[in-house]
Amino acid sequence: MNKKILYGACLLFAIAAASLSFSGNNKTIKNKSATPYQADLQLPSGFSATIIADSLGPLRHLVVTSRGDIYVKLNSLKKGKGIYFLSDTNHDGRLDKKMSFGDYPGTGIKIKGNYLYSASNSGVFRYKLNDKGEVIAPDKPEIIVQGLVARRQDNTKSIALDDQNNLYVTVGSYSDACRQAGSGKGIPGCPILDSVGGIWKFKADKLNQSYGDAVHYARGVKNAVGIDWNSNTKSLFATQHGRGSFDDKFPQYYTPQQSAELPAETVYELHEGADAGWPFVYYDHFQHKKMLAPEYGGDGKTTGDDKYLDPVVAFPAHLAPNDLLFYTGNQFPERYKNGAFIALHAQSPQLKKGYFVAFVPFKNGKPSGDWEIFADNFAGEDLAKPTGPVQYRPSGLAQGPDGSLYVADDLKGVIFKISYSK
Repeated sequence: MNKKILYGACLLFAIAAASLSFSGNNKTIKNKSATPYQADLQLPSGFSATIIADSLGPLRHLVVTSRGDIYVKLNSLKKGKGIYFLSDTNHDGRLDKKMSFGDYPGTGIKIKGNYLYSASNSGVFRYKLNDKGEVIAPDKPEIIVQGLVARRQDNTKSIALDDQNNLYVTVGSYSDACRQAGSGKGIPGCPILDSVGGIWKFKADKLNQSYGDAVHYARGVKNAVGIDWNSNTKSLFATQHGRGSFDDKFPQYYTPQQSAELPAETVYELHEGADAGWPFVYYDHFQHKKMLAPEYGGDGKTTGDDKYLDPVVAFPAHLAPNDLLFYTGNQFPERYKNGAFIALHAQSPQLKKGYFVAFVPFKNGKPSGDWEIFADNFAGEDLAKPTGPVQYRPSGLAQGPDGSLYVADDLKGVIFKISYSK
């Protein structure tokens, strides 16, 4: 690993006068070099990656404007702010200006029309943009959604917007398997599903909405951190973080190794009324079946009810799919067009690999091949025989106006730009 590349990319922030149209904490990032730093990622032939920003904090999702500027969310506040606006004002490939606003942490962020949508852990705000894609009044956002359940576990909200003025918001479950306290038994019917473990659909332009204004769009999705609207299929796709261990309460059915390697991390295509089955079933990627959860009578061999959705993609356990992006650009080779990129934020005991960006080819709206590793070596370590800490963890994905792919990291606060050249 080239430590000069990995560690030398640190950007020094210095206060500078704002040249943009809105107020906030305005800083200029001083570059040490006139060219962006090459990133030591493993990519397919023809692709290269650069580090365009560093040391930003615990980054989550991000979005790129039509001018190539970036809005990125922080999972926890840094100096009291949770959103950065980043710009390359001198056009050298590095983000040299930073402005911060938003006094809340969170994950989801999207641009639709002349608005920036940004999620807190309990709702969604909307900011008007000017014709340059800059937020006009950063201290006066409109409240679009409020009052969503936000407990300490799996409380981040991811968002997507369709072409019919609808806003989709994920609400993760604070309960891992909907068990009764102090036992391995599932709570009959899992009543918390009325407010968590699913996706809710709101109107994108209506203020002060809550659960009562929403359509309960999809159920049984434990924690969908990655979510994207597919304009070709006119449907919503979402990743799911799977449940935790089985063997703690059910050692008669599951070994510790099985707990480490189950259940699959899944991707679903969702339509209104869909039910992915959590907590009643889980997906076993070894058997290629939906299995009845042990809390609800399962034994590792009994299949689940067919009324629940099958995933369209199944990854090994515990990879933590943190973002999902359908690629619509023209820069990458044709095989990537309309395919799905997934940012995987953790590692798999089964694979002894992790912290990579995967790609799933799509044709006619359906996966047309197995998932593959697209961008690797974010960890900077051989995870089968690690000798040091993980360097980076992919957490957010965005497509730039030129078709480049942007990846946010939540360990060192790095933003990578992945490009293709014939």
